[in-house]
Amino acid sequence: MNYSGVRAVEVVVIGAGQAGLAAAFHLRRVGYVPDRDFVVLDHSPRPGGAWQFRWPTLTYEKVHGMHALPGMELAGADPRRPSSEVIGAYFDRYEQAFGLRVHRPVSVSAVRESMGAGRDGRLRIETSEGDYAARAVINATGTWDRPFWPRFPGQETFGGRQLHSSWYPGPEEFRGARVVVVGGGTSAVQQLLEIGPVAADTTWVTRRPPVFRAGPFGEEEGRAAVALVEERVRRGLPPHSVVSVTGLPMTEAVRRAREDGVLERLPLFERITPTGAVWADGRAVDADVFLYATGFRAAIDHLAPLRLREPGGGIRMDGTRVLRDPRIHIVGYGPSASTIGANRAGRAAVRELRRWLPERSPAEAGVRVGAGVGAG
Repeated sequence: MNYSGVRAVEVVVIGAGQAGLAAAFHLRRVGYVPDRDFVVLDHSPRPGGAWQFRWPTLTYEKVHGMHALPGMELAGADPRRPSSEVIGAYFDRYEQAFGLRVHRPVSVSAVRESMGAGRDGRLRIETSEGDYAARAVINATGTWDRPFWPRFPGQETFGGRQLHSSWYPGPEEFRGARVVVVGGGTSAVQQLLEIGPVAADTTWVTRRPPVFRAGPFGEEEGRAAVALVEERVRRGLPPHSVVSVTGLPMTEAVRRAREDGVLERLPLFERITPTGAVWADGRAVDADVFLYATGFRAAIDHLAPLRLREPGGGIRMDGTRVLRDPRIHIVGYGPSASTIGANRAGRAAVRELRRWLPERSPAEAGVRVGAGVGAG
């Protein structure tokens, strides 16, 4: 159906990372037909979500907590291959196996009320391949496109190189350099472990003392961590990452690095100078590079026309459904930012949307995903 040149569908899925593909799988599974009842839009050049942009030395064996997409296991992968290649190829096979027909590269500039909203309650999704009118949107844009750059006094005076961890090219670029790594998350630790052996010197700086987690991390611990993130979302605050409340895994490599002094942490410096950084107590270090492993923010600027944010800066949600607008579901956000959380959120969003869109029963299409598809 077309509305004055705008293509009408039931659901638009924005993003084809883990959460977006999980949502598309479940839409397909309950009978919605790709490119007729729903479309999946992805601005990345190829399959793989954010994984396709990971640094080349992050091999698959170094990846923690990667869960398979619903309906297809990731089996037989060479652990020594770059994770970007392994997971990118897996996502590609997944899209082909379930006929998800992802449109890429397509950028979404805005989601706003349709001109026909008073008639049929549709949303207008403005994209680089034309506009869509949809009864619902599943937003799965993740965080990779919004790296967070901290600001420090004197930062603009530094004479060396400053880069975010999302641009990390691998350790060889830092050979012989004096490197200050800022950030207390997994990326900071993984990149320090690589840079340490080749750099002239490394300094690790974090806002808070890092917490290392020894021993197994089971379902009970996982639920408790997710609950902390969910509480912030319920209060309308920007979510912290799940990783920020789980702690850093104490691997053998991390244990050795701590013994060698590579992971000796310092508190945040007071200011950056043309040649390095200084602390309030007079300590100073010289540096050639500042590497900011300071995380990401949710890439949801295209939803701004709908005014979904609360006074606290976040978006209040009930599960995946936005409370200010039940036509919008956000997956891979806050408590569903992990790969297993993304899987569950994709399924939950589709279940909720089936209740929200009862007039268009997918059973009418007479199409279901083929045999062998699991429940996810």
